[in-house]
Amino acid sequence: MLATRRNTRITGYVAVGAAVFALALGGCGSSGGGSKSSDTKSGSATTSSATLTAAKVDKVGTVVTDSKGYVLYRFDEDSAKPTKVTCYGNCAKLWPAATTTDAKNVTVKGIDTKLVSTVKRSDGTTQITLAGRPLYRYARDDEPKEAYGQGVDGTWFAATPTGARAQGSAGSSGNGY
Repeated sequence: MLATRRNTRITGYVAVGAAVFALALGGCGSSGGGSKSSDTKSGSATTSSATLTAAKVDKVGTVVTDSKGYVLYRFDEDSAKPTKVTCYGNCAKLWPAATTTDAKNVTVKGIDTKLVSTVKRSDGTTQITLAGRPLYRYARDDEPKEAYGQGVDGTWFAATPTGARAQGSAGSSGNGY
C-alpha cells in the first residue's frame, strides 16, 4: 500500500510537470511571444500606483523592479519606436504585463522619469513602458529579486534602469522549465 501511494504521488508530480511544460511550450513557443489574442486583467500585474526601482540583483546586475521588488523584463519581439506590445493570451499568462490604473502615478527610484511612460494594451489595460519598451513580470519568479526569466528564449531580458537588456545570466534557457 505504501508503494501505491508513492507511485500515485510520483505520477501526480509527473502529470503536473508535463502540464506546466505543455503550457509553456504552447504559451510562448520558441520565440516566447505566444498568441496575440487579448489577455485578461487577471494575467496582469496591476497596481493603481506603480513604483519602478533600480535594484541590484545577483548575477544580472542593476535592473528594474516593481513596487514589490520583483524583476521587470523586456521582450525583444515588442518594439520601442513606436511602442508595440506583442505578448498576449498564453504568453501573458507566463509573462504578465506590468500595468497601472493611473498612468500619471508611476513613481521611480533610480530611474530617469523621462524614460517611463505607458501604452494601452488591446484589452484596455495600461502597461508601463521603459525607454518605449513594455515591461513584464515572469510568473516563475516566486520571490523578489529573482531573475529566472533572464535570457529565456534569447528574447526575454531583465530591464536595466535605461531600458537596455541586462547582461547577466541568472535565468534559464528555453521556456524556463
